[in-house]
Amino acid sequence: MTVQHFTPKGMLQPTPYHHVAVGTGTTHVHVSGQIARQADGTGVAPGDLTGQVAQALRNTAIGLHGAGASFADVLRLTFYVTRWSPEKIGAFMAGVETVADEIGLLLPMPPASLIGVDHLFEPDVLVEVEATALLG
Repeated sequence: MTVQHFTPKGMLQPTPYHHVAVGTGTTHVHVSGQIARQADGTGVAPGDLTGQVAQALRNTAIGLHGAGASFADVLRLTFYVTRWSPEKIGAFMAGVETVADEIGLLLPMPPASLIGVDHLFEPDVLVEVEATALLG
């Protein structure tokens, strides 16, 4: 296996992600920020954080697959969420859990960061997902 995910004893638990990833491959895969849009640009789940998280992760899976990778190869995920507040965590995690089996995203997730931002590049975009993977 190219990537090993784990959380050492003594680190905060439970969390929806592992705290550590160790990669031993040589090919780096970086998937740029993915949003809730179909290939033709049509928006998905306007105003719905859960739906947008799910679609952004689907698009991330497509990018990984195009490079010959999967979520099993992901070292790190970064989520940017507009107008973030802690009470949105339920809707956010519902989006992750809704799509996890479909896209092969094991839970807990690889190491991840959720960064609250005022806005993204278009007003209807609520979330953006970036992934870094490593292939052997």
